[in-house]
Amino acid sequence: MQKFFGLNVTGKVDKETLDVMRQPRCGVPDVAWFSTMPGGSIWRTHNLTYRVVSYTPYLPRSAVDDVFEKAFQLWSDFSPLTFTKIFSGEADIMISFLRGDHGDNNPFDGPGDRLAHAFAPGPRLGGDAHFDVDETWTVEPWTEDYSRYNLLYAAAHEFGHSLGLGHSSDISSLMYPTYQLTSEVLLGEDDVNGIQSLYGEKQRPPINPSIRKTVIAPKVCDRDLTFNAVTTVRGEIMFFKDRFYIRPMNNYLEEEVNYISVFWSHLPSEIDAAYEFQEEDIVLFFKGSKYWVVQELNELAGYPKDIYSSFGFPRTVKKIDAAASDEYTGKTYFFVADQYWRYDERQRSMDEGYPKMIADDFPGIGDKIDAAFYKNGIFYFFHGTEQYNFNPKTKEVRVLRTNSWFNC
Repeated sequence: MQKFFGLNVTGKVDKETLDVMRQPRCGVPDVAWFSTMPGGSIWRTHNLTYRVVSYTPYLPRSAVDDVFEKAFQLWSDFSPLTFTKIFSGEADIMISFLRGDHGDNNPFDGPGDRLAHAFAPGPRLGGDAHFDVDETWTVEPWTEDYSRYNLLYAAAHEFGHSLGLGHSSDISSLMYPTYQLTSEVLLGEDDVNGIQSLYGEKQRPPINPSIRKTVIAPKVCDRDLTFNAVTTVRGEIMFFKDRFYIRPMNNYLEEEVNYISVFWSHLPSEIDAAYEFQEEDIVLFFKGSKYWVVQELNELAGYPKDIYSSFGFPRTVKKIDAAASDEYTGKTYFFVADQYWRYDERQRSMDEGYPKMIADDFPGIGDKIDAAFYKNGIFYFFHGTEQYNFNPKTKEVRVLRTNSWFNC
């Protein structure tokens, strides 16, 4: 399970594994990276029928019917399949809202955890989709505490199983086994590849189809690796690249690479800068003129806020390139283009006499910084594929590659 979800494989049920296990999910077992259902069964016709046998009490029937029509259309947009609703008799795909043990050896468990399941194409139960009637289904975006569940996302996922697709280990895929907090329900590239491998391409593709793009995780041993931001988080170093974080593990012998949203669902991708202020156990993340705060690893409410009213930056500053905080002095250094500001965390004010030129006070590191952090009396600066370890007392600089932190 840990390997499937991209977690550090320890063989133990650690916090990260528990967090994934607690996420609401599909009741179909995890299989592979775009995969077909066990047995490889598919429908022998491209013209399928479906029937809604029972409904949820939380939504009007018309709303449920609209959701199911949209969910099927997501799949028909990228395949030759068609879906027709019937109102009596046996359909290829029978859809029901059920409770507890409902006769298919796959009982529901009440609110939360397993929300729905579906069966691979075939006779009798084949193709049928079951939804837990005890869940609070909605057509609105999901809440962060998972108190209600978006029916379109769940239905589109389950219908993927009804068509013969298994689970995918691509987190951008609709067929990823745990349901994701998202405001937009789209097929991923992996989903499109999967459905077309079973049924072929649509003869007349939809105009301007929307696909959730597969995002390639950074390769830590790539000699051209660069970072958007670097910070410590409770003393551990975390590197940020596009949508991902990279976290050295086990005394830097291996690395954990995963989506930022796995830790903090509301942070933006492509963070510009970040730093930790250990006295308050907070980490600040910057993008553009906005910033977010995480305290004790939890995202604080009321953010993002702007950098002008909070830190006193002039309006000419549009983004922070890098930030580093000295835990001993309580001073935080903000790097913007070829200048830097120094902020007093304890006084909550910018120090006088700033900005100053980076090249004057940090000789040997260049005048442009992509990312930075401070640890044990050393500034670590990153620009392009190079890292500059700067000792502020001696002004000595050591130049390494950005991926020198990793076991390459």
